[in-house]
Amino acid sequence: MRRFWLSVGLSFGVLGCVPAPTPMHLHQIYQRDALRIGIVNGPTSYFEGPDGPTGYEYELAKIMADRLGVKLELVTAYQTEDLLKKLEQGSIDLVASGGTISPTLQQRYRLGPAYQIADEVLVYSNNKRRPKSLDELDAPVVVQQGSSQAEALQLLQQQHPKLQVEYTNNLDATELLQQVAEGKIRYTVTDSHLLSINQRFYPMLSTAITLKKSQPVAWLLPAQDDDSLYTVLIEFFGKSFENADLLTLDDKYFGHISRFNYADTVNFIEAIDKQLPRYEPLFKKYAGPLDWRLLASIAYQESRWDPKVRSPQGVVGMMMLTVDTANLMQVTSRVDAAQSIRGGARYLKRLIDLLPERIPQPDRTWMALAGYNLGLSHIESARMLTEKDGANADSWAEVKQRLPLLRQRKYYRFTRTGYARGDMAVNYVENIRRYYETLQWVDEQRAAKTKAAAPTTIPQSSQAPLRANRPSH
Repeated sequence: MRRFWLSVGLSFGVLGCVPAPTPMHLHQIYQRDALRIGIVNGPTSYFEGPDGPTGYEYELAKIMADRLGVKLELVTAYQTEDLLKKLEQGSIDLVASGGTISPTLQQRYRLGPAYQIADEVLVYSNNKRRPKSLDELDAPVVVQQGSSQAEALQLLQQQHPKLQVEYTNNLDATELLQQVAEGKIRYTVTDSHLLSINQRFYPMLSTAITLKKSQPVAWLLPAQDDDSLYTVLIEFFGKSFENADLLTLDDKYFGHISRFNYADTVNFIEAIDKQLPRYEPLFKKYAGPLDWRLLASIAYQESRWDPKVRSPQGVVGMMMLTVDTANLMQVTSRVDAAQSIRGGARYLKRLIDLLPERIPQPDRTWMALAGYNLGLSHIESARMLTEKDGANADSWAEVKQRLPLLRQRKYYRFTRTGYARGDMAVNYVENIRRYYETLQWVDEQRAAKTKAAAPTTIPQSSQAPLRANRPSH
């Protein structure tokens, strides 16, 4: 799990006591009207999503470029080592890899403020024997050439001469984890945050040994005397910490993966294969403006895709509607899967529309989901407490910290709606977000396989093009 680690004294103390340097590097950025950032292509930093570029480091880089008032120019690579060469050549301004920083990198380059920490862990598949020490490894550890993990293992080989390490330039860190899950390699070393993300898709991935704890994650600048960009970077991270930009990004990408339940993840992936196909057409039919995969994830959290289930509290069916909600959504049979899905989708859309328009996405949807579970009036109470604390009441990352307070009398007695199990609503939303992320991944993998298997049209000549046969259904 990624966590914030920011040297607040460094971030806020430098600008006030250091004379303004000659803005050589910064002047070049303004002159070309572009901030050139090297970024690693991967699930925690940057990737092309269905709606365009996304990723933690990408969004952070975009915020910084916007603050400077210049365009963002990305240079992407699959290995940090390739970006460092460009940094030394002066073709990029800084590197935002999203990975931990090795001692060698700290010596060769200038580090920006550390804004996160992560552990470096040895990963194995839990259907194999777990090694308790490096001396028990019965196969090579495979890591990327030139990575911080490779450097850590080289140092460990001095203490453990029998430790076998293989280096690759052909696989990125995510692909190495996939190979461990598929049994193609036995071990790799990765950052704890990257492992947490991939456990949603490959639940058999597990930590065998924590090799290094609390390693800094920071951006890298050239090792030079020019302080102009470095000073701006310190101010940027200081303000991003102060105005909760970092908190918002941390919640968006990592807030829902702090707790990993192996059995639950395995059961969900099995249910996608065995149960979902029966109801998938209904989710697609009634989702409307919602993503059908989100609607399906809500239904799994509510009923495990069982249209006949009943709770002790009297809620019933696929979307677990109360009698009042069913009547409001014109659902005549709560145990009818189609009616329940249609009613649940309409009710969630109604909750989204009832929230203030200024609340951005995806925060708006997460708050509406909490309202689906707890009642929208309690969400408004938590937003009131958030605003009273001087925090952003339109940010889910902020509001979810106050929802559990609704259990405590010293807080709920000042609200209009009183006591509520706000912590349960937070868990409810985060569970759905995990299911949603996993289902998106499975659906995208399925679509990619279908596309790869589809026949293609190959023109033979201008007079008689070959026509591919239509695939059978």
